[in-house]
Amino acid sequence: MNRRDLLLGGLTAALASALPSDAWGQAKSPGAPSKSAKVKKKRVLLFTKSSGYEHSVVKPDQKGTSVVERALTDIGSKGDFEVTASKDGSIFTPERIATLDAFFFFTSGDLTQPGTDKNPPMTAEGKQLLLDAVHKGKGFLGVHSAADTFHTQPDPADLSQRYQNHGIHADPYVQMLGTELIGHGDPQKAKLIVADKEFPGMADFPDAWELTEEWYSLKEFSADLHVLLVQNTAGMQGSFYQRRPYPSTWVRQYSRGKLFYTSLGHREETWADPLFLSMLGGAFKWILGDLTVAFSDVTPNLQKVAPGYGDMPPAPKPR
Repeated sequence: MNRRDLLLGGLTAALASALPSDAWGQAKSPGAPSKSAKVKKKRVLLFTKSSGYEHSVVKPDQKGTSVVERALTDIGSKGDFEVTASKDGSIFTPERIATLDAFFFFTSGDLTQPGTDKNPPMTAEGKQLLLDAVHKGKGFLGVHSAADTFHTQPDPADLSQRYQNHGIHADPYVQMLGTELIGHGDPQKAKLIVADKEFPGMADFPDAWELTEEWYSLKEFSADLHVLLVQNTAGMQGSFYQRRPYPSTWVRQYSRGKLFYTSLGHREETWADPLFLSMLGGAFKWILGDLTVAFSDVTPNLQKVAPGYGDMPPAPKPR
């Protein structure tokens, strides 16, 4: 072998050793995927601290987990994300938040207070870290009493004062979520008007979906909501529902973050409903950027699908 062949052979060997190897020890070209590479699962925090009323569906039962945790874990197993459940408000630190892709809130009350469940509260800094994280691109999903969380202060004992909107003076969390609870009556059967079947997981929804729930009467609706379900108030019993139809479920783009909220979720039966679980699965796909989901139209439709959304139910007389 002449000197030229020796030099070429040495250069080829050097290049081969510089390239990464796959699982079989074979050199591969730059950019080629490893045969052993695994898709990294997204991480979702299921946060269920209850500084106010603690719902049965977020309490660990004889199985050691809650109804909500089992439902989300099952959805995650089919959607390539993993769920970490916690009631500990102290976990909202820069280090913990950096490891997460989305937050799922089934909470209540002022989470900066130990409150009903006595678990460690969030700090004011932790609350701001959450808001900043969603603003910068992490996902947020809220169900049911997520709208009964961080009421605009002072939140009076006289609930008649809740029958007003605070707009830009509302609590920053309320502004992010796009709503706040006024109150609710006893569980009853009612209908939801389906406003968008194109959203992932909602293709099989009927035009009107009837079920029994504890229905929230809501206010402080952000103008940029893309509404998925509208509360049909016709025939509903109780003063909270003496108003025109208003949004029950929606998505919105919150700066760089994606947000989903539904007022459903009080009853265990809801967490076994195939339509509800399908909608949640679709929401996770959209929130976490599943590339198989083409849905991207979150054009505000609030005025179109619920033109009377700004109505307030009749307020009780001040005590």
